[in-house]
Amino acid sequence: MMTVATFILSDEQRAILALWFELNASLSSYHKLIHHYGGAQLAWQAGVESWRQLGIHHSHLARHEHPEQTRASIDTIQQALIEEKYGLLFADQPNYPTQLLGIYDPPPLLFYRGNSELLCWAQIAIVGSRKPTAHAQKITFDIAQYLAQAGYVITSGLAIGVDKRAHLGALAQTDVAFQGRTVGVMGTGIDVNYPNHHDKLFSQIIEQGGCIISELLPHTLPHKHTFPRRNRLVAGLSLATIVTEATINSGSLITARLTSEQGKQVFAIPSHIDNANAEGCHHLIREGATLIYHPQQVLDDISVQLPSQPQQQTDNRSNPQSLNQSVSTPPITGKKMIKSEQVRSEKITTVASISIPEHLIPLFDKLDWRGQDLDALILVTDLAPAQLIGQLMELELLGAVTVQGGRYSRV
Repeated sequence: MMTVATFILSDEQRAILALWFELNASLSSYHKLIHHYGGAQLAWQAGVESWRQLGIHHSHLARHEHPEQTRASIDTIQQALIEEKYGLLFADQPNYPTQLLGIYDPPPLLFYRGNSELLCWAQIAIVGSRKPTAHAQKITFDIAQYLAQAGYVITSGLAIGVDKRAHLGALAQTDVAFQGRTVGVMGTGIDVNYPNHHDKLFSQIIEQGGCIISELLPHTLPHKHTFPRRNRLVAGLSLATIVTEATINSGSLITARLTSEQGKQVFAIPSHIDNANAEGCHHLIREGATLIYHPQQVLDDISVQLPSQPQQQTDNRSNPQSLNQSVSTPPITGKKMIKSEQVRSEKITTVASISIPEHLIPLFDKLDWRGQDLDALILVTDLAPAQLIGQLMELELLGAVTVQGGRYSRV
């Protein structure tokens, strides 16, 4: 399902797009022109010499000399909007996420696919390694699922590894009122799925009511400079950022730094001191990030910073509080925040899109992502060996369990 707002571009909006195209989405040049001329139309109507005197880059000047190419590009975007291939938000529109207006370099526009209303809901970013350990994948998925169930939107960067597990965790809700609570920020144009094998993830996010956004022009390919830009939007949209696992050179630390610079809280998951994949998290904790080992701790810390809200009726649970008026307003979910004790006692009935039969749930709950052999599982389950092996085979056939070297673990 795709939700976009089709509209005919106004003259000012066409001028904004014209500048964005001719400046190759350069934020510094765009804001320089707007500040100098006082508006997009005046800036675009100015001559090349006027731009040159402002120190605009020569490649931008070359595009400005050929307005026919610019107009053709805008016409293509207008047609795509009419055909609802994607939607477009401008910074002066009421449905543009107000939290982005508070960052140092807000984008003048956002292309989107899916449910753009999520952009104005309370969001928490989850980021991390592109090559996470199995344990970190489980933690990421579980935290995202928990926070989405509590009413928050999970925001990440659509990369492989932790980002993907965060999006999938947010989507893995059995209660329809909490499905689709995820926003993916792209480091490419809105029509360029990257990585290529994430096509299914992109489709799943949109079909389940999530949203995918990009500040970059359509057809923009991935580049090393586009991903830090993406990271600043992930941080800017969110109330806080959680880093579940990251190396010391991970781009996730850029998101964490930007979060801190925006005056927001950074959370990090600790690991073994010899886990090189977690050196980034340990560095963040040493530098002042908040160590957490349960997602409820994130909710507790965020709630201290937010004004209290009256309890809502349960029939309003599908309408979380918008952040249009204040980015610090918490979501209204119609359900109380889930407490740590409740989560420990609740039965897990699904893993990703796999349904676990009720008679297998006690065994599945005892499995982890590191792997356990039969002797260890016999001790923690009190099952007879024959019964244990039979249930493990059932879980393996369901695709919920894998076995390597005689050790059984969750998929």
